[in-house]
Amino acid sequence: MKIQGLYSGKSQLLQSSGEYTGIYKAPLSHVCVDELGIKGDEQVDKRYHGGPDKALHQYSLPGYRHIVETYHQLRGVAVPGSIGENITVADMSEERVCIGDIYSFGSVVVQVSEPRRPCWKINAKFKQSGLTEFIEKEGITGWYYRVLEAGEMRLGDNVKLLERLNPQINIAYFNQVLNMPRPRRGNLTPLIESVGLAAYLRARLEKKNAELDA
Repeated sequence: MKIQGLYSGKSQLLQSSGEYTGIYKAPLSHVCVDELGIKGDEQVDKRYHGGPDKALHQYSLPGYRHIVETYHQLRGVAVPGSIGENITVADMSEERVCIGDIYSFGSVVVQVSEPRRPCWKINAKFKQSGLTEFIEKEGITGWYYRVLEAGEMRLGDNVKLLERLNPQINIAYFNQVLNMPRPRRGNLTPLIESVGLAAYLRARLEKKNAELDA
């Protein structure tokens, strides 16, 4: 596997809403990465984007294909980099990436921490109502990384899976459970016990698990 796309951006005004966003990214050939992600990349709403457990975002090419198969008007518009992600690698998808996976991207070492929860700004950017909801419902959300070792990434750098800690908990399955109206304890427990899961999300799932007894 090789890095095929790297993207970073500054905050910009989202014209249709009047709010600022970091969803607009420009392609780069080389980036420096620290514990908060690509240096110079801006995340506006730190409640939902950015921070150590959401330092880097990756979106899958199959996700883009699924979008344009349903929203034909977005062909040529919904393209790699346009949903605000930082990385493109062709052979990685929600079905092939697991919570807790540790990868090297060039000299950077990262760990998958959680699926992305898509926000309303996707609808606003693409001027397409229901797109955010479609992405969430279909489980084509992409995923976040925490950075274990800072370094540099370049287009064409090798991507290597160094360790797979939760082989049964891929992003697709995690999203499937999150989308259940009332998941069973047997669904939630393996997610909660996933090594490397973001702490706040584990706490949220533990609370939901406890409510099953109520």
